[in-house]
Amino acid sequence: MKTVQNLHLPLGATIRQAMKTIDDGALGIAFVIDQNSQFIGTLSDGDIRRGLLNDMSLDEAIDSIVNEQSISFTQGADNQQALQKANENKILHVPVVDENGLLIGLESLTPVQQITPKSNKVVLMVGGMGTRLRPLTDNIPKPMLKVGDKPILETIIENFKKHGYHQFILSVSYKAEVIVAHFGDGADFGIEIEYVYEDKRMGTAGALGFMKDQLTEPFFVMNGDLLTNVNFEHMLDAHQQSSSLATMGVREYDYQVPYGVVKVDDGQISAIEEKPIQQFYVNGGIYVLDHKMLDLVPRDAYLDMPTLFEKAINAQMKTIPYPIHEYWLDIGRHEEYEKANNEYAMVFKGQ
Repeated sequence: MKTVQNLHLPLGATIRQAMKTIDDGALGIAFVIDQNSQFIGTLSDGDIRRGLLNDMSLDEAIDSIVNEQSISFTQGADNQQALQKANENKILHVPVVDENGLLIGLESLTPVQQITPKSNKVVLMVGGMGTRLRPLTDNIPKPMLKVGDKPILETIIENFKKHGYHQFILSVSYKAEVIVAHFGDGADFGIEIEYVYEDKRMGTAGALGFMKDQLTEPFFVMNGDLLTNVNFEHMLDAHQQSSSLATMGVREYDYQVPYGVVKVDDGQISAIEEKPIQQFYVNGGIYVLDHKMLDLVPRDAYLDMPTLFEKAINAQMKTIPYPIHEYWLDIGRHEEYEKANNEYAMVFKGQ
């Protein structure tokens, strides 16, 4: 039995605090207790995502999204029924309570999660010139810049691979030969790689027009300059369970107005809010698309991903957001590249 010292949260904790606890614990789950340390329920990253999609803010309490029907083991009791239910639901980490319901530990049912190979393909857009990172990108494409001890693109591929994705299509252009020389057909990395060559600027979605025959089931599209430890399997599950045709990974972005905001009703000041914080969702550069979305992509024309989503919305096709609260960093400028190198060892330990 393992300790839960850094994995529990009190009722009344905020979603923001819960996200940090879950991320720090690296198990995708936290255990919620009351003021007497009585076990109340679990809180997963999926529970948080559903809350955010229902317009909860990061500073709201977790109480309404706690799963109070979660499975637990009782110390010294026959837990076979609970164990069977946990296995049926593919639950890897189960809280342990004593005879009084106090949270005392954690049982991990399997030391290593089994990886089921997936047939869904991953399209990585790696053709950009990386002009804002010059002179670092004078002779090397941005996805091949080293963060930690390996290229950004290698970390991206490893993260997909650990979730069972082995089939990749790389859309290359600037300094394509550097990428091809490093990865080849992917065999040395335990994966399969195909290449699509862009001979002109195609945008973040235009190259999909050359892949229509290869993409016959839901597939990922991701920018090749992102570092993230998002759970891709969960993202695909959310896409399929919602019957979405296009899912966009989004990040919550807070903007603080630097002035007092004056509200006016009927010509009179009704309220003054000092430097309010406004919250928005911004595009995270990770997508899951149904093959039907390719009907909206011309074969040989420039197209950015936001425009593709606008086309889908105008055609009344279902599109959904997928809130990303895991580590995420867009490496577009020198400051972000430095930040990535400073944080890599902590975020991607063991890779």
